[in-house]
Amino acid sequence: MAGTLRVIQGGMGVGVSGWRLARAVAGCGELGVVSGTGLVVVLARRLQMGDVGGEMRRGIGAFPVAEMGRRVLERYFVPGGKGAGVAFKGTPLPQVEMSREAVELTVVANFVEVWLAKEGRGGMVGVNYLEKIQTPTLASVYGAMLAGVDFVLMGAGIPRHIPGALDGLAEGRAVEMRLDVEGVLPGEEVASRFDPGEFMGGAAPKLGRPGFLAIVSSATLAMTLARKSNGRVDGFVVEGATAGGHNAPPRGPMHLSVRGEPVYRARDQADLDKIREIGLPFYLAGGFRVPGRLAEATELGAAGVQVGTAFAFCEESGIEEGIKAEVLRRSIAGEVEVFTDPLASPTGFPFKVVGVGGTLSEAGVERERGRVCDLGYLRKLYRKCDGSVGYRCAAEPVEAFVGKGGKAEEAAGRKCICNALFGTIGLGQVRGDGSVEPAIVTAGDDVAGLARYLQPGRTTYTAREVVAAVRGGGVNGDGRPALAESRGVATR
Repeated sequence: MAGTLRVIQGGMGVGVSGWRLARAVAGCGELGVVSGTGLVVVLARRLQMGDVGGEMRRGIGAFPVAEMGRRVLERYFVPGGKGAGVAFKGTPLPQVEMSREAVELTVVANFVEVWLAKEGRGGMVGVNYLEKIQTPTLASVYGAMLAGVDFVLMGAGIPRHIPGALDGLAEGRAVEMRLDVEGVLPGEEVASRFDPGEFMGGAAPKLGRPGFLAIVSSATLAMTLARKSNGRVDGFVVEGATAGGHNAPPRGPMHLSVRGEPVYRARDQADLDKIREIGLPFYLAGGFRVPGRLAEATELGAAGVQVGTAFAFCEESGIEEGIKAEVLRRSIAGEVEVFTDPLASPTGFPFKVVGVGGTLSEAGVERERGRVCDLGYLRKLYRKCDGSVGYRCAAEPVEAFVGKGGKAEEAAGRKCICNALFGTIGLGQVRGDGSVEPAIVTAGDDVAGLARYLQPGRTTYTAREVVAAVRGGGVNGDGRPALAESRGVATR
């Protein structure tokens, strides 16, 4: 599908960039993006909440293999919804050898989210994955491709294997992906595998090959991906340290500010001259959100910008309404604070945390929660003494982590981001004592300026208003953003 994109909506968090937000942005003629992280749990919990609007069941009903959709509904749908104090039924943890149930749920969940974002509308929709969450990737991508996803975006690692996987899945071929396993011996290799024909129970359909945009923080990584990936890379999102979520760590030894945040220097900024030389379209992310910054980005040779934080707190995002309102109130009052926490994430990457009462940004809330790891998305794979693969997470109980070969100091200060992010979208697990998993709110430095999107007398704003503001245009009488002349670069 040919087109010129100037604005990419960030694929944020778990369920923050959901189908409603992506659909709204795609309807404005820009790239709407759904977050592919944890969609298995998102779908299962929405179904257990009763699927009030019927959207999940509508998406499942469109899945090309009807009996698989029926099995998902039988396992997880609760008519009328589970009780408020009832725990969610668990879903299979991501692992190297996935059960048939886990594979089906993964494919269906990714299909549903993308299908709903594209349902009945034109426009382009992408899906964003984290390279560090590897074991469900191939099945996840296939589900998105079955729904006709236009772009796959991936960061938080070096995704050299994804372009070739997209090629193979589009052709219906079996594909493999090497997994990162700590402690493997020379010559050993652990891989995940997905066979579309085996999954579909016969000849797999030919699918459109989505474009691939790699999220990078340096020219070196961009050049490596352009030259050494196993297939075509279609462009880059160049993300700076002001963006929300996980940030790339500073180059060299970690130095902390007086606040305890990582210190970024000039050498941590991507060399745009070298990225331009690669010859592929690129988008700038992290602070490129207001009129003028889009023009600045294009003057630097970019095709456009990726915007995250502004979309994260608009009406269509998946963040729980009370949290949205509190962050907007604090932004208006000039009281919102973002802390780049060098320890919070079990991945070891710095992670931006917004200060919000009752969330894991408060030390007391974290202490009261204790340590539980029962979703497992950020677990690391390691080689056990017998040669098999084990799983450990620096946010699990310390004694368990150490018992699996981890070091106690590596567990200090880690937070269970997996569970907390589900709390942020109102799908937090109910624990045995009746408590609900607390949230964690992440956003870029731009969260301080959210008030700019609010019209006089308004306490909320829409995705359409964000698109219009970023483009630098007004809003026409029919409510559609006025389009300005584009200098963007065609990416498909």
